[in-house]
Amino acid sequence: MTSTDRNGHRADGGDAMRSLAERRGRAGGRLIAALADARRRTAEPVGRWAPQVAVDLGLPASAGLGPASHYADLAAPTGRRHVRVCGATACFAADGGRHLGQMEDACGVVSGTVADDGSVSLQTVRCLGYCYAGPAALDGDSPCTGPTLAAQVAGAVPRSAPDIPARDATGDPVLLSGVLAGEPAWRTWPQVVTAGTSEQVMAEVAESRLRGRGGAGFPVATKWAAARRSPQTVVVANGDEGDPGSFADRLLMERDPGLVLEGLALACFACGAREAAVLVRSEYPQALARMRDAVEQAYSDGHFGSSVHGSGITVNVRVVEGAGSYVAGEETALIAGLEGDRGCARPRPPYPTEQGLWDAPTVVNNVETLAAVPWIVRRGGAAYARRGTPTETGTKLVCLSERFARPGAYEVELGTPVADIVGRLGGGLRDGAVLAALQVGGPLGGFLPPDRLDVPLTEAGLAAQGAALGHAGLVAFDDRVEPVDVLRHVWGFAAAESCGACSPCRVGSRRGLEIAEGDALPGPEYGRLLGVLAQASLCAFGRRIPPAVRSLVRAYGDRLAGWDA
Repeated sequence: MTSTDRNGHRADGGDAMRSLAERRGRAGGRLIAALADARRRTAEPVGRWAPQVAVDLGLPASAGLGPASHYADLAAPTGRRHVRVCGATACFAADGGRHLGQMEDACGVVSGTVADDGSVSLQTVRCLGYCYAGPAALDGDSPCTGPTLAAQVAGAVPRSAPDIPARDATGDPVLLSGVLAGEPAWRTWPQVVTAGTSEQVMAEVAESRLRGRGGAGFPVATKWAAARRSPQTVVVANGDEGDPGSFADRLLMERDPGLVLEGLALACFACGAREAAVLVRSEYPQALARMRDAVEQAYSDGHFGSSVHGSGITVNVRVVEGAGSYVAGEETALIAGLEGDRGCARPRPPYPTEQGLWDAPTVVNNVETLAAVPWIVRRGGAAYARRGTPTETGTKLVCLSERFARPGAYEVELGTPVADIVGRLGGGLRDGAVLAALQVGGPLGGFLPPDRLDVPLTEAGLAAQGAALGHAGLVAFDDRVEPVDVLRHVWGFAAAESCGACSPCRVGSRRGLEIAEGDALPGPEYGRLLGVLAQASLCAFGRRIPPAVRSLVRAYGDRLAGWDA
């Protein structure tokens, strides 16, 4: 059955919640935060408290159950002391996942449960952004990292949580000048909003050929232009950096939030948007606090609000906390979450730039993407385009995991050989360990063997090797971790983080995990399964699973013989 809302838009299937919430003052936009607040006060199953939260907002009781059972933070029972332990790729590579059992012993509860007296709960998450110092955990909002993780949480040894090591390898950083040299943000926006034009900003970004840094690599100016400067346009800064192995967005939001917000302001100006939102993943509590403080300061300094710097331009910004979901970083799933719905990918078309948040044209840009915009507008798009490669311009933050001798975030020009990043910048592996496989671009990005690293750090160069740039996190695996365990880890991530919106991915990821965890080598079914995932999945998450596992098999060669379906 299909109906239309008061604006004439279709309201069928997944759009029903949106239409209802909009008729009731967009109450859905407050639903996730209300559910999160309720979850912090109870360890009860979601069915006992989530319906009432929705009713209190004027929504049907059923509206609370969908998101409460979908998002990891809302579904997980919460004790008076809540501990989140990272089970993502870099922390898994650090010790083969042994820290997960050690954390259960230290907390006295099994992951996903709460103590009988409600004193403590443990939740396994993916990822906390401490890939450079893993394994890691958050005790409340207090981080602990390193090989003594369980002892730290138990109070037996002092806690350790080093800052992100950040280094520039370009000689003229676009993204790290504030982090490394203390250069202030907000040097560009006041001049542009009072004396410039939106067309000038758009022209510079178009000339720069900047592409999105969140994984999709879509031309930024093209996306902005697609919103057609509608006065209803909304711009969203996507800080839901879910790729395990990457911590670039956390670095920028914690150490230079003003730069991110200045880029957001310029994006709003170029798109004609008056409203913007910054989504920060809940696993980044310090980044969330820093962004909220930075927004408040920006209002005080006149960068946001009505008639910014006397220009007559209005820009209003709010910060939203995520609720724990990898796929919710995909732009249509992100929009669904902002509306109070489950964070599931939505079919396209219509594209968000046509019909996004509450049916308004919506531009979603990654945090790192926005952080590059002030430099481009100030120094010129042509100057940016001269950096990187002719087809993939500019610089990129590359994150090196704990296994490297010099882990951390490095700003490099696109096109830099991966071998140079691993060897010269990262110093190879620590303690003389030998690289067995290198994961690039997150768990569904892909793997490279140690003898195939002479490839440029570009989307095209990595794609030719069956990998993907993604957020450009590099996670090193040495021989301490068995190849089949890495394969099971990838399938486990896929099964746990599939949003469930389409059957090929929902069923296929779980079946793939079952096969990987079995004792026998896969049969013909495995190859057919990969084919269905690649061809029939709704979004890139499901479609990327087959290339990722196939690249892993190629990287390990004979050590995964029989898995080359």
